[in-house]
Amino acid sequence: MSTNSPIVTLALPLQPTDHIQGPEHARVTLIEYGDFECPTCKVAAPTVKMLLDQFPNQIRFAYRHFPLEEAHPHALPAAEASESAAAQGRFWPMHDLLFRNQTHMKDKDLHRYATEIGLDMARYTAEMDDHIYLQRVREHIDSGRRSHIRATPTFFVNGVVQDISFGMLELHKAVETAVRHAHHM
Repeated sequence: MSTNSPIVTLALPLQPTDHIQGPEHARVTLIEYGDFECPTCKVAAPTVKMLLDQFPNQIRFAYRHFPLEEAHPHALPAAEASESAAAQGRFWPMHDLLFRNQTHMKDKDLHRYATEIGLDMARYTAEMDDHIYLQRVREHIDSGRRSHIRATPTFFVNGVVQDISFGMLELHKAVETAVRHAHHM
């Protein structure tokens, strides 16, 4: 972004229904709008884990869905599968499995991952067949659009978008700066 660009801010603050890692009292909030079929999102996932490890109790991380359906035909069903897993308290194991197996996301693969993480398969199958979580995914997409998101991953640190077009080091620096700033408040 050039210095003349307006600062893009998060349209929807952290919600109780968000998928969150890290303590509620953390002063730094990192939100990602991602797509399980996006190669750059897969590359970003280890950086997020590293930040959570590097700054324990100082940052909280939330993942929101922004499947780019035209480019990634399996991203929407993968998002729905992760929401079904979340309903059974298994969002993060499904999140990690989906990124590890990004090139295998057909319905049969999603079903296998649900079995692998120990979901109630009758419930999973019924929820997927009925698209129970499609509305929640669409709400994430809508909030992303209201935040002017066009690509994935898009990260917000304390509500301000971070330009990672030159790599994940920029995200690391932004989080590090926010943590340092939070300590001086």
